[in-house]
Amino acid sequence: MEETKLCRYVSSCVILTILGLLVDGAVSEVYTVGDSDEWNSGVDYGVWSQKYNFSIGDVLVFKYIKGQHNVYEVTESTFRSCDPSTGVLAKYASGNDQVTLTETKKYWFVCNVPGHCLGGMRFGVVAKVSNNTGTPALVPQLGPPPPPQISKNGAYALRGLSTWDYLILFGVSFRLCLVW
Repeated sequence: MEETKLCRYVSSCVILTILGLLVDGAVSEVYTVGDSDEWNSGVDYGVWSQKYNFSIGDVLVFKYIKGQHNVYEVTESTFRSCDPSTGVLAKYASGNDQVTLTETKKYWFVCNVPGHCLGGMRFGVVAKVSNNTGTPALVPQLGPPPPPQISKNGAYALRGLSTWDYLILFGVSFRLCLVW
């Protein structure tokens, strides 16, 4: 009977540890392009894009009235020329488009409605590797832990335990299982 309880406890510890490791890397933020101005004419998207530090996994949400605007992900040369006859990587036109930044690179976006790109509806962002990589810091941190981070657009940055934290918790839990 006691062995059964012990096995259940150990199994629960293992499952929780594995789940924790899986969600640990899920640190991303959702940005509404243009913030409250959304994806519309008359917004300086260059200034908007410079306010944030984008990471792999972050999501850009383009909100606009369907039919009045669209979103093209393009190459840098197409971005600079505002000529989408070549260099279009993806097209979006739903009015509520979500683009996930999947790799470390510079992303370029334009509105392809005539005159909108040249009128300023274009911007680029650089997606970098997230600071929360789960690797231990090389320099020890002194003092109390920092408060939860809130991004400039009001979204909470979901910071979990690192992989090392979960491994330590697993080891302690497993050791306790053996003692009980």
